Amino acid sequence: MLIGCDKNSTHPVPSIPFDFSINLTLPSYSDLNGVSGWAYVNGGSRGIIVYRRGIDDFVAFDRHSPADLIGDCPGALFPDSDNYLQLNDTCYSATFSLYDGSPISGSEYGLRAYQTAWNGNQSLRIYN
Repeated sequence: MLIGCDKNSTHPVPSIPFDFSINLTLPSYSDLNGVSGWAYVNGGSRGIIVYRRGIDDFVAFDRHSPADLIGDCPGALFPDSDNYLQLNDTCYSATFSLYDGSPISGSEYGLRAYQTAWNGNQSLRIYN
């Protein structure tokens, strides 16, 4: 008998199934054409932020703050104006790393991460 656990089973951000691709040639995703670029994408619980960590390395995180344990904060996480690699939560003053989704302050949970698959050309698949 195999027994496993879902590492996200107790995560405060709801898991909402989706699977879609974005085209990086579109103007709304043009910032993702360069390393360190980021863009907002519809999906997930409160939207998704995608960050390009390297030439072939993308990460995607839900913009729903894990510090919002009861889901009453209407705002989504956003990059800090002085340090875009830090995402801020206006309701609970929590901060998170855009690079890897880890909590910086104000939360015991990191960001809900989504899978990405880059085709090496212009299409990025984001899914869970």
